[in-house]
Amino acid sequence: MSNTLTSTNFNFPGQKSVYRGKVREVYTLENDIMVMIATDRLSAFDVVMPKGIPYKGQILNQIATKMLNETSDIVPNWLIATPDPNVAVGHACEPFKVEMVIRGYMSGHAAREYKLGKRMLCGVAMPDKMKENDAFPHPIITPATKAEKGDHDEDISREEILNRDIVSEEDYLQLEDFTRKLFQRGTEIAAGRGLILVDTKYEFGKTKDGRIVLIDEIHTPDSSRYFYAEGYAERQENNEPQKQLSKEFVRQWLIQNGFQGLEGQEVPDMTDQYIETVSERYIELYENITGETFKKADLSNIENRIDNNVRAYLRDS
Repeated sequence: MSNTLTSTNFNFPGQKSVYRGKVREVYTLENDIMVMIATDRLSAFDVVMPKGIPYKGQILNQIATKMLNETSDIVPNWLIATPDPNVAVGHACEPFKVEMVIRGYMSGHAAREYKLGKRMLCGVAMPDKMKENDAFPHPIITPATKAEKGDHDEDISREEILNRDIVSEEDYLQLEDFTRKLFQRGTEIAAGRGLILVDTKYEFGKTKDGRIVLIDEIHTPDSSRYFYAEGYAERQENNEPQKQLSKEFVRQWLIQNGFQGLEGQEVPDMTDQYIETVSERYIELYENITGETFKKADLSNIENRIDNNVRAYLRDS
């Protein structure tokens, strides 16, 4: 097994606080600067798996960096620099307490809800007589927010967001507009690489001067689902599963092994051999999504590499 980065304990110059999410660890420094470390942790069904995936953090960070740069004309983003393959440095801001999920196709969570007979998702109607992986007539926005108890995401409607004053109406309408434009750009980028952007999520924050900015990752296999465009129509016609690029393959493996993150369920054992196949899939995702050959970073001492690179960047910036 290759070395993986599953936790960090850095003490950067000017460090004020640390936040540890499911897969990222965020160090807030003086002058409202954030250092975001993409670890190799793997999360599915809001549960962090016991073992890391080699190169996963590097892959997510580098895809997100590329996609943020390719969408900065639509909405400004938090990113300043990427001094290490696993690290993004950017402006601190106050995150909105909703994730803007947008779906072009009836897949994943939407398909699971549809199979249960539900025809409304986050207050948005889903047409009757759809098959799994069919395209919606128009992309639908199905927001999510953190549950009041626990750390899992829960569906929420626009009406509830506004009624609970989670986001002001003016800001929320702007978030919806940005979300649709970003999804359209992501769809165009994917099409140029022989892919279909099926669904994705965007997170936004507000700077101290009141600007809305795009934060976190975008268009990565952890935040998005992609299908291969070639053969999509034939597979739908023949009621065959779509060939996809996302971490859905991990979710399906977990479901087949009796785990969906429900109370009382145990995470099945991920053998070293299985973890290597997951790593290989992530590399495949990177190369297909970016159109570039993946260059593996040095894993001999990831923590030292990151610490040295971040300190050098902070010293020189």
